[in-house]
Amino acid sequence: MANVIEEAKSGRAACRTCKQPIAKGALRLGVETPNSFGDAPSLQWHHLTCAAGKLPVELKAALAEYPGEVPDRAALDAAMADAIQKGNAKPGGFPYVDRAPTGRARCLQCREAIDKGVLRVAIERDIETGGMAQKSAGYLHPACAATHAAEKELDLEVLVEGLKSNSRVPELELAEVVATIQA
Repeated sequence: MANVIEEAKSGRAACRTCKQPIAKGALRLGVETPNSFGDAPSLQWHHLTCAAGKLPVELKAALAEYPGEVPDRAALDAAMADAIQKGNAKPGGFPYVDRAPTGRARCLQCREAIDKGVLRVAIERDIETGGMAQKSAGYLHPACAATHAAEKELDLEVLVEGLKSNSRVPELELAEVVATIQA
C-alpha cells in the first residue's frame, strides 16, 4: 500500500492536518504510516488542500497516480509549489533540515538552545521512557552535526544524503546547511 487519493466513503474521517471532517464523496489523500497495533501500515487522511500545504511531495506523487479528474488542480499545484518554495512542507523522514518553530529545543551536541526560526538538523534517536524504547527527533545546530556524527560513529556522507532527500526547505538553505556540515 502507498499514499493514495480516493473519495471519502462515509464522512467520518477527520483531516489529520486541520482536524475537520472530510465530507463523504470528497477527494482525500491517504498517507501511509506505521501502525503501532500491528504489522500492516495504516492510512492517515487529509483534505487535498491541506495536504498541498503540508505534504506537497506526497500529494504530488499520489496525484500522478490518480486516474480521475481532480477539481481545482491548478490551485493545488500552485499551493504545492508555494509550500515547497517556502519550506513549509513536512519532512519526508529522518534526517532532515527545518526551521525551529520555537526556541525550546536544545542541541544534542552542545546543549545550547536552538533559537526560533533558525535552520536545524533533525535526527532520529531512541529514548527510554518507563522501560519502553521510543523513537523521537533530536536536533542539532548545523555547525554541531559533524562533531555529533563523528562521536556517534555515523557516516557523514549518509547523513548529508539523508538531509538532501528528506528535507523540505528551499535548495539554497539546504545547500547552506550541507556546506556548514562539510566544512
